[in-house]
Amino acid sequence: MDKTFIKDLHVRGIIGIRDWERETPQDMLINVTVYSDTSRAGETDDINDCVDYSALAKKIQSHAETAARLTVEALANDLAKICLDIPLVQKAIVRVEKPSAVRFAKSVGVEIERKRGE
Repeated sequence: MDKTFIKDLHVRGIIGIRDWERETPQDMLINVTVYSDTSRAGETDDINDCVDYSALAKKIQSHAETAARLTVEALANDLAKICLDIPLVQKAIVRVEKPSAVRFAKSVGVEIERKRGE
């Protein structure tokens, strides 16, 4: 299985359970790795035979900026579903980080793995 990844996609959105987190968009870093068979794209050189990472990044960014989820777990799950909506994708690993959310920590977050059919 081949990997296509999006690394450190910076987005700003409402995320968190505390009142102050619901008022102002926060910075988030999103990392996504999707697994698919890209061998056909390697032969055909056709974007339709692979994961269009530009289109995927736009969908992820749009959702993360507008979802206003309470937990990073829920947001990560949403993003994994977006990835698995792509027919070629068999598995998605999604990492959502909140930089500066915890004092003295570079970031906090969650990483999830979802597979088609689970």
